[in-house]
Amino acid sequence: MKKMRMTFAIGAIALLAACGDDSSSAPDSSASSETSVLDIKKMSLREKVGQMFFVRPEALDTTIHWTEYQDLPDYKLQQVNKTMRDVSKDYPVGGMILYAHNIVDETQLGEFIAEIRTLNGSPLLAIDEEGGRIARIANNENFNVPKYESMTAIAESGDPSEAYKAAFTIGSYVKEYGFDIDYAPVADVNTNPENIVIGPRAFSDDPETAAEFVVSYLNGLDSAGVIGTLKHFPGHGDVKTDTHSGYAETNKTWEEMLKCEMIPFKAGIEAGAQMIMTAHIAAPKVTGDDLPATLSSVILQDKLRGELGFKGIIVTDAMDMGAITTQFGNAEAAIKSIQAGVDVVLCSKDFTQVFDAVVNAVEKGDIKETRIDESVKRILELKAKK
Repeated sequence: MKKMRMTFAIGAIALLAACGDDSSSAPDSSASSETSVLDIKKMSLREKVGQMFFVRPEALDTTIHWTEYQDLPDYKLQQVNKTMRDVSKDYPVGGMILYAHNIVDETQLGEFIAEIRTLNGSPLLAIDEEGGRIARIANNENFNVPKYESMTAIAESGDPSEAYKAAFTIGSYVKEYGFDIDYAPVADVNTNPENIVIGPRAFSDDPETAAEFVVSYLNGLDSAGVIGTLKHFPGHGDVKTDTHSGYAETNKTWEEMLKCEMIPFKAGIEAGAQMIMTAHIAAPKVTGDDLPATLSSVILQDKLRGELGFKGIIVTDAMDMGAITTQFGNAEAAIKSIQAGVDVVLCSKDFTQVFDAVVNAVEKGDIKETRIDESVKRILELKAKK
């Protein structure tokens, strides 16, 4: 059955491409705004704060304590257990992201996702399935889905419709297995050959080429019914330091970024991107300080929302990465990111403590509840469209 379903999905690409490859439909922010406002009025503060957290499954199992990423696979958390259900009652979450170690095969994945759907907060399901090196499903030998060498290899075809086809194929199986969100495409411009984090995950070192392929990829996911995510804003391609490990920065000015890094992001926003993921990189010549973009209101509010006009959901890169954890406490970072304007805090370490700290910050007035409401409204509107 799986091969038949995938054959159908791939065979449908040509028809869908002919029907408008280059016109992803922008979300109608007014479509469900009244419903969202009414829902928000009925929600407790904890329910609202919970919507802003997208977590690893391990976050809800408070018996798990890990230090390094390589510790996580040993726990083999591949189903919802009693601890997770109990924690979920007091700590609702808006979404959950699955990683390779959470996925065994089709049967297990289907059962796991069905269980996650029953958790408090009605979580959306997200995955990093870019194609190439970062593909949690395609790189699992138990799944019979198409594999792609890299986004750079796709762009070397010179044909943006190849990005559409790949994204529609990826989106089709991601959707079939039960996911709502794919944290792709990479919209970074790979201008620094020393960049070990992005490299061939990016489409090109030319911003105009990258923009064309990013839009086609985004449209492919949209046609498959999956929410795409432009990443990593304001551009990770010229940074050689790995944000998984520690501090990273770009020395470009905003004017320089507008001529390079911003071109794919602007194109994606104009094409109707619903989500953008931040990078934990500092841009001191833009902000005047060494705050990571994830925690910078200058980057998120002044530039992304103000100047570029993005009205969708801003999601952080994983908050358990070294660029955050080596400089800030977990709760401090989450609070700063929300104050800066993010809507979704992804993968906070020590989740329950961070959750309580955010609730306390709102109660003390350090975060305005109207700031929370802005984000929750966007999240609920996205869920209403699913």
